[in-house]
Amino acid sequence: MITKVVMLLLFFGVMIGVGIYCRKNATDVNGFVLGGRSVGPWLTAFAYGTSYFSAVIFVGYAGQFGWKFGLASTWIGLGNAFIGSLMAWVLLGRRTRVMTRHLESKTMPEFFGTRFDSPMLKIFSSVIVFIFLIPYTASLYNGLSRLFGMAFEMDYTVCIVVMAILTGVYVIAGGYMATAINDFIQGIVMLVGIVAVILAVLASQGGFMAAYEKLANVTDATVSDMPGLFASFFGPDPFSLLCVVILTSLGTWGLPQMVQKFYAIKNESAIRKGTVISTAFALIVAGGCYFLGGFGRLYDIDVKTVGFDAIIPAMIEKLSPFLVAVVVILVLSASMSTLSSLVLASSSTLTLDLIKGTIAKKMEEKTQVLIMRVFIVVFIVISAVIAIIQYKSNVTFIAQLMGVSWGALAGAFLAPFILSMYWKGVTKLSVLVNFIFGAGIMTVNLFARSAFPTVLQSPINCGAFAMLAGLIIVPVVSLITPRMKKDRLDQIFACFKRPEAKPENRDL
Repeated sequence: MITKVVMLLLFFGVMIGVGIYCRKNATDVNGFVLGGRSVGPWLTAFAYGTSYFSAVIFVGYAGQFGWKFGLASTWIGLGNAFIGSLMAWVLLGRRTRVMTRHLESKTMPEFFGTRFDSPMLKIFSSVIVFIFLIPYTASLYNGLSRLFGMAFEMDYTVCIVVMAILTGVYVIAGGYMATAINDFIQGIVMLVGIVAVILAVLASQGGFMAAYEKLANVTDATVSDMPGLFASFFGPDPFSLLCVVILTSLGTWGLPQMVQKFYAIKNESAIRKGTVISTAFALIVAGGCYFLGGFGRLYDIDVKTVGFDAIIPAMIEKLSPFLVAVVVILVLSASMSTLSSLVLASSSTLTLDLIKGTIAKKMEEKTQVLIMRVFIVVFIVISAVIAIIQYKSNVTFIAQLMGVSWGALAGAFLAPFILSMYWKGVTKLSVLVNFIFGAGIMTVNLFARSAFPTVLQSPINCGAFAMLAGLIIVPVVSLITPRMKKDRLDQIFACFKRPEAKPENRDL
């Protein structure tokens, strides 16, 4: 217990120290929200990866999908690495950085408003961001609570309060730069931690081959009578596995807290380096998490009673105290990094896209930064309260909360965002229609799931459907609705014809 407490206190001290150190970078809006658009490849790549993978992945998704698909769940991690990281950086990295600088947009809603000359799109998208980031944030707390309860026998409410306060302190103090530096530190912890835990869990089962043979002998009559399914290449349900890969991989292309990382990166050289770093990070962390979860059926767990979220904690509770402490800090790192990214995205959206220019026509820089800091507190409090209510009433599992959030955000934003970066033909009405469709279908799925066809009753499948449907809806509606004026489109896309400035000498 002393070892665990000392390691936690050291971790907390470093996080707060970084926040205080970065105060000088958070005095204006550009510095507070985007770190002055001068963040190098290592910090950006780790910020992207740690925002991507949280307790939702390690505790919720790895446990649930490892149980359902066995070792085939590793495909989810591979999809996260090559689709959610590599392809996202290649297709969106440079174009996002160049166009958002050209349009002087600091958030995704502000981008939509400026790109299509539509204050309505800016306001509508900012409302979607705020509403659907809340359930995602609430899910972060729940994953962490399982591990803290196992390691410290700590009351769940205390766990939430501690995590919320610490995250709030360093984000409010240092803004994006504090988040980026802490993400880098937390990313190192995640890399070391996941490798150590996988090795320890496999060793406890007699090594990889012994564990694989045990898994090959596991059967589940509710799934299939065929032996070896949970050790097979595509698992017992390839279609559902594909839907999870699509949602968790392609979905990052439309999540505001993820795309915003490209706004802040320093230069084109940093994008190339960041692509490699981010992909390698995702391979180790996401691939490792789902690979670990694939062995969950080797443990005596009654998921109907305790839920899928108890699988990963059960796998590690008998490891050494030092490794348990490492796992707790690993998941704490993943959760705090994602939480900081979410609250920063939400507060900046509310301030810059809803209040500034709409409610308050004129607002000084210092006032904007102050309001963003206030909203960070508000957002953390709301999500924490929802997390407590959800946990005590056992409304749903982590994966379902995240599925609804990701499905709505990515379903609404993915197609309009990426297509508007490449195609001049995207129209304002097509973007609006897709906003309504993506957010609407997930809202209906949340409250009237039984009305959907069986295959779409799962929020995971429905979210994947919403994203793919958007790639059809936006082009089709764009072809039958009025386009923007050619002169304005030429002005917007002129940024891609300009040569990039020479990279600076050093990148962090």
